[in-house]
Amino acid sequence: MCIRDSAVVRVVAGCVCGSDLWSYRGVNDVPEPRTMGHEAIGVVEAVGAGVERVREGDFVVVPFNHCCGRCAHCRAGQTQGCVELAMTASGQAERTLVTNADATCFVLDDAPAPDRYAAVLALSDVLPTGYHAAISAGVTPGSTAVVVGDGAVGLCGVLSAQRLGAERIIALSRNPERQRLATAFGATDLVGERGDAAVAAVLELTDGVGADAVL
Repeated sequence: MCIRDSAVVRVVAGCVCGSDLWSYRGVNDVPEPRTMGHEAIGVVEAVGAGVERVREGDFVVVPFNHCCGRCAHCRAGQTQGCVELAMTASGQAERTLVTNADATCFVLDDAPAPDRYAAVLALSDVLPTGYHAAISAGVTPGSTAVVVGDGAVGLCGVLSAQRLGAERIIALSRNPERQRLATAFGATDLVGERGDAAVAAVLELTDGVGADAVL
């Protein structure tokens, strides 16, 4: 039995987000035992009677936010403001419930090979977050983009800016390993400074012009 508009997904891979660690380390209060994880991919095992697009057996990416696809916010593309907004809460369990499955689940044409699960899993949260930052900042072909931070989202912002055609990508990074990844993802320049010193460094790199987009 499945809730009318929902789907039950058997999780084949889940991700530990940095925000999960807040609860694990005691930063966030967890008043009672509960499942964790909001980034997952898997196979649909059951669907409710009201689900029309998603089918049993589909391989899906489960986004961290669930949206209805019908309200004014969803129709405007601002799904984070959905009036029925929910969140994946058991992406690290064996199964997870996806509400408003038709609008939420991203169905893949073919199931990926297990050795590609990690790459596909990035589509559930971290990569779209970096891509949304690049789109929101206005990265366009030929532009100069500055990415502040070299965490997972920042690195995905670098990758997204590169995919969107930025000619110059300046990554603010101090960590040597993250700098290596940023360069591999498309960063053309690295700035280790922060605050006013970082602003000065970017202005120097751009002959006083600055960036077209800042993520």
